[in-house]
Amino acid sequence: MAKKTHENVNVEYTEVKPSKDPIKQAEKFLEKNQKPIIGIIAAIVLGVGGYFGYKNLIEKPKEEKASAALFPAERAFEKDSFNLVLNGDGVNGGALSVIKKYNGTKAANLAHYYAGMSYLKTGDFANAIKELEKFKGEKTPFEYLAYGALGDAYMESNNVAKGIEFYKKAAQNTDDNFISPLFLFRAGLASEKNGKTEDAIKFYKEVKQKYPYSQQARDIDKYLARLGDIEL
Repeated sequence: MAKKTHENVNVEYTEVKPSKDPIKQAEKFLEKNQKPIIGIIAAIVLGVGGYFGYKNLIEKPKEEKASAALFPAERAFEKDSFNLVLNGDGVNGGALSVIKKYNGTKAANLAHYYAGMSYLKTGDFANAIKELEKFKGEKTPFEYLAYGALGDAYMESNNVAKGIEFYKKAAQNTDDNFISPLFLFRAGLASEKNGKTEDAIKFYKEVKQKYPYSQQARDIDKYLARLGDIEL
């Protein structure tokens, strides 16, 4: 019978240390850094709470008061009582008062529009420009009307180039079939006054082609003919 032999095999065993308990590690970290962590959390809570507190307890009531204060001026504007719009009636303040008392609110921004338009109607073109240029009209129903009014104010101030600039801005809303042709036409008139015949023809043709049913388009051929345009 064959003898079975066994070879001696030397095996090295490396002691494997158990990994540290992650829960205990976290506990130690929290214990060590407890104060700064609490401070950070408190700052975040106070920041978020402060923001919502400001919005609801300060900003919102201020906006509501400003809107209420502007309301009489808006009604006066509808009646063409422009002095009342600006200065109020002694009981209610006007748009200028709203601008001063509620600066930074939406109502104060709108008050710049009413004040600027009122100054324009009363012939104070310098103040009309001042107030209308402060009005932030983007995405409001008054955006293009304000541009057009600025064009009028600059024209009345004999700054024809600026007048044309703002008339062009006022006509940018191509979906509007009333305001856009009106100020395109005025841009044409201003260009004529400025000696820019080709520009005037371009504005008149734009009225004719884009807004053929507008009031300005009815007589536009007369203006084109006056300038010697042959494509009537």
